[in-house]
Amino acid sequence: MKTEDLITLVNSPSTFSPAVGTIAQTTVHTDSEGLHAGFTTIPSQGDDLPAYLAKPLHADGPLPIVLVVQEIFGVHEHIQDVCRRLAKQGYLAIAPELYFRQGEASDYTDIPTLFQNLVSKVPDKQVLGDLDHAAHWAARHGGDASRLYITGFCWGGRITWLYGAHNPQLKAGVAWYGRFVGDKTLTSPKHPVDIAAELSAPMLGLYGGLDDSIPQETVETMRQSLRAANAKAEIIVYPQAGHAFYADYRPSYNAEAAKDGWERMLAWFAAYGGVNKPE
Repeated sequence: MKTEDLITLVNSPSTFSPAVGTIAQTTVHTDSEGLHAGFTTIPSQGDDLPAYLAKPLHADGPLPIVLVVQEIFGVHEHIQDVCRRLAKQGYLAIAPELYFRQGEASDYTDIPTLFQNLVSKVPDKQVLGDLDHAAHWAARHGGDASRLYITGFCWGGRITWLYGAHNPQLKAGVAWYGRFVGDKTLTSPKHPVDIAAELSAPMLGLYGGLDDSIPQETVETMRQSLRAANAKAEIIVYPQAGHAFYADYRPSYNAEAAKDGWERMLAWFAAYGGVNKPE
């Protein structure tokens, strides 16, 4: 094992963001048995970027890397659990705290205030740069730079599409219910529909047909943009699912769509050099 593989991780009590509200009884907890999991910091753009890491304790060689991009709620318990789920599949999963320069998601108790006072102030350019630094750090700490993937949820789903057009080293990406269109601002000058022709990695989108925040006409607009660009991309819509259907800790959870989406994500990564699990 190389010296740089030896990482000191901090395990602090994990909680859900207060803005979530009541936690659903369907919440799934993935243990860290057989994993190296916890928080670390990564040098990024002159700051120490906090990040949650999970990877198998024992590996025969460098592990494929998955960047996990947070929901609006930050790197709270659900995102940490997703990292552990991916690590159990044989990935080095890392979720950087992408709001940390602007504030803490845990300081907010409702979604509108969280979005207005924190999330809307986080520049896309800063986020994409932090993801680059997280990927580079992961490659020096047990990860395989030639097998880099990304997945993100809600706010992170939009970022996942943008990253697919940002990093030419990316092997594949899977975006969960991230919006395609929006107002163009100084912090968010482009949206996924604007960068369809710039995608350099195969992209899979997983969306809910009953998602009020992402109208189906915007899904169709994105599909048309992808077709026009001849992009290697696919969008799956689950007709009976709403927004955040993978979020098992929320009432929006749809177990059937969540299971199918997860399996499709793993298969998408595997098709582009990721982990092939025996049947």
